[in-house]
Amino acid sequence: MAQFEFKLPDIGEGVVEGEIVKWLVKPGDQIVEDQPLVEVMTDKATVTIPSPRRGKVLQTVGKEGDTAKVHGTLVILEVEGGPATAQAAPSLPAQQAGQPAPLQAKGAPQPSASGNGDERRVLATPVTRRMAREMGVDLATLQGSGPQGRVMKADVLAHAEFRTTPSAAAKAPRVEALQQDEVRPLRGLRKSIARTMTQSHTYVVPFTFVEECDTAALSAMRDRINAGLMKRGDARLSYLPFIAKALLRGFAKFPDLNAIMDEEKQALIVKKEVNLGFGAATDQGLTVFVVHDVAHKSLREIGSEIERMATAARENKLQLHELQGSTFTVTSLGRDGGLMATPVVKHPEVAILGVHKIKEYAKPTRLPNGQVHVEIAERMNLSCSFDHRVIDGHIGAAFLYEVIRALESPELLLVDCC
Repeated sequence: MAQFEFKLPDIGEGVVEGEIVKWLVKPGDQIVEDQPLVEVMTDKATVTIPSPRRGKVLQTVGKEGDTAKVHGTLVILEVEGGPATAQAAPSLPAQQAGQPAPLQAKGAPQPSASGNGDERRVLATPVTRRMAREMGVDLATLQGSGPQGRVMKADVLAHAEFRTTPSAAAKAPRVEALQQDEVRPLRGLRKSIARTMTQSHTYVVPFTFVEECDTAALSAMRDRINAGLMKRGDARLSYLPFIAKALLRGFAKFPDLNAIMDEEKQALIVKKEVNLGFGAATDQGLTVFVVHDVAHKSLREIGSEIERMATAARENKLQLHELQGSTFTVTSLGRDGGLMATPVVKHPEVAILGVHKIKEYAKPTRLPNGQVHVEIAERMNLSCSFDHRVIDGHIGAAFLYEVIRALESPELLLVDCC
């Protein structure tokens, strides 16, 4: 018998570490090849790591809540064979890792990855790396804000300024927990949410615009469509596919809203493909999944994707590529949507739409004879937050009014679900 040291494989482009969410085996267990060993959470998703060999678990490295480094030892097995060996930690297959291989544009600067003492790979362009050397900043200590965790020039500058500013260098106030208090460390998705919100607060200068939308015509059309779908045994549509189609009309007139910010270049990248993120409430916290290429999907296809991924989010089964690449986000609490809110822009996006509760109200109309006729109507509020660095107030308002016009005249949405 021999010992086999299994190391955490590459689990996605740019992913250098993950949090151990749950051990699925324990020392003494006899396991078979491809048996799930551990659930590891990256910044985007939870991935189940399988065993490459059959054998007996001698040791698991790290407790639940600890951080595991890519290429760091996860499990030591006792296996049949020759002398002690160590797993070379190959990459997971793209389907298992949940991420397709990225394409590098010809002639584009190649982000470099350097090895560090803690085996963390740091993604950064040569320009950023040179700036860090000149300023005496260790890239391994930074949390990159760019794609796949890439360290940007803005990250280096912010770190250097923080390091040299006396007021910023002051320690956070110490908080004492009493014996009867419950202490809950930020772990898993909640820890990732906290990091994402901090990043948005650091970069985005937000403003929010709110307007109401008459939903009577939309509700009537949706009811007719769903009645036909139910007769055929098909799934009903929520309001979100219609909102997705209305957003396309807004982007057609105001393409700058379907964009992301490149902090390093200080440039707005206007995206041609519309990839909409949708928030889903889970037991662990809010997860944003992405419906890709919305412009080329029908209402039914959009609705099906939303339902499928919302279920996968609640069951913690989303793939990495289903959480990446969004260009604009929609957040909705459905019946709990309330009157209004100020949604937080998901950096590096530049806008987010909040969808609120549909409510009935009395709508008075004055007739030609002077009498007042009252009918029951319905409406909902839409709140849109924007990054004021690149989106002016009148542009944000005009964009939301274009979306509302499409929802109030739903024939504009090119219904093709039946």
